[in-house]
Amino acid sequence: MATEITSVRLDKWLWAARFFKSRKDAVEAITGGKVHLNGARIKPSRNVQINDRLKITRNNEKYVITVEGLNNKRRPAKEAQLLYKEDQESIEARESEREIRRINNASVAMPSKRPNKKQRRQIDKFKRN
Repeated sequence: MATEITSVRLDKWLWAARFFKSRKDAVEAITGGKVHLNGARIKPSRNVQINDRLKITRNNEKYVITVEGLNNKRRPAKEAQLLYKEDQESIEARESEREIRRINNASVAMPSKRPNKKQRRQIDKFKRN
């Protein structure tokens, strides 16, 4: 008999939904204040239920999602995407921030090759002074 899951630990759910590569990374993000459940800071052992709202900050990207499914096992990415629904405002904000970063990085001149040994010594000398 298969039983319906009604709640899952937050760290397991974030790992199963593929927001983090390991449960350890999920726990560190939760304890570091990067994940909020229904507007409140929480612990990794807190249970997530369907229709809960999560705010997740990961590598300069902010996600606002609604939990639509529960799973405590890591499944393929196509199945993991069915566990949540992201708000349209969150998607638009993340895309605009990505575009701003792309434009800012376009103005930075990248060297055509790596510095040789002599040039590295000059760079180190310049940094020390």
